[in-house]
Amino acid sequence: MGGTATIQGDCAPRFGAVRDAFAANFAAGREVGASFAATLDGELVVDLWGGHADAARTRPWERDTIVNVFSTTKAMTALCAHMLVDRGRLDVDVPVACYWPEFARSGKEAITARQLLSHTAGLAAIREPLPIDALYDWERMVGVLAAETPWWEPGSTSGYHALTYGHLVGELIRRLSGATVGTFFRDQVSGPLGADFHIGLAASEDGRVAEMVPASKTEMAAGGALDPQSLRGKVLSNPPLRPQVANTRAWRAAEIPAANGHGNARSVARVMAALACGGSLDGVRLLGLPTITRAIEEQCYDKDLVLGFRLRWGLGFMVTSPSLPLGPNPRTFGHGGWGGSLGFADLDARVSWAYVMNKMSPGTAGDTRAAGLIAALYGSL
Repeated sequence: MGGTATIQGDCAPRFGAVRDAFAANFAAGREVGASFAATLDGELVVDLWGGHADAARTRPWERDTIVNVFSTTKAMTALCAHMLVDRGRLDVDVPVACYWPEFARSGKEAITARQLLSHTAGLAAIREPLPIDALYDWERMVGVLAAETPWWEPGSTSGYHALTYGHLVGELIRRLSGATVGTFFRDQVSGPLGADFHIGLAASEDGRVAEMVPASKTEMAAGGALDPQSLRGKVLSNPPLRPQVANTRAWRAAEIPAANGHGNARSVARVMAALACGGSLDGVRLLGLPTITRAIEEQCYDKDLVLGFRLRWGLGFMVTSPSLPLGPNPRTFGHGGWGGSLGFADLDARVSWAYVMNKMSPGTAGDTRAAGLIAALYGSL
């Protein structure tokens, strides 16, 4: 059912078509609450929000509303890893076990950080049955992963490490920096940039977090059933992740660097703007351009064993491709999240953009809400 929603925020006159596309999603009944932001040469040129922060539509989506962006968080975790690469602390071609000795067992002795970052390490799923609470216990998760055996030959192809990615890459970050991913990101990325994005959210922020609204049973049925015996089923059901868990204090408080980042489109676009501008923004240097260039080199472009469609992976970043076009330019990269969120940087146009929402789409592909926004954005350049 369509509906009216007050669209708030700012939009440079030349980007009026983006506001229209954003409003159209609400008019078509496709949103509960959402925000969209874009930067050009590091300047915020689109900053829009609208709708409601709760399923009952009693709480308006405000300027400072934040929401769980699920796997869009992976772009932030990858950025932290590449900052260590840029500083000479992390060599992506050295075996992970050189940094994390306990990892050197069960056929993982030669696995590299390159393979962890590109989802080719074969560690997408966990054999030991785990409760959802295990995700909140860092030591338990990294211990289980250190003992795990690869599900396929490492480096041979990709299989999306939906949840394990964050603990695998995050433990490398912790071993090399002495800080958890959430602390590293806060102290060295979001704090210096003034970006309202959190990996591990304080209880004091709960009042401004939007409620995740799962897809309806009808939408889920249209998206197809999940076979629990398939690799994808094993990846997504152990620990047993359900959309509603994102509305709990335990989920928000934990550091799950693959999936529980909280922010809005403005904050995601600001972090990605630093990458779109070559690694620096407003005097804050995160990376050098050569490091970014290596980070977005193609590592694998094949039918992903978990997602079931062709995906072009860089080192921790999804890279635009004919099978998943994310704008007209070849050096466009970032990450998407379960339900529909997206955060990307375009080095060629020096543009970044982000879309976040609380009404989730049913699958990992096929959500077109952002497509009209992206088309309107590039059409306005």
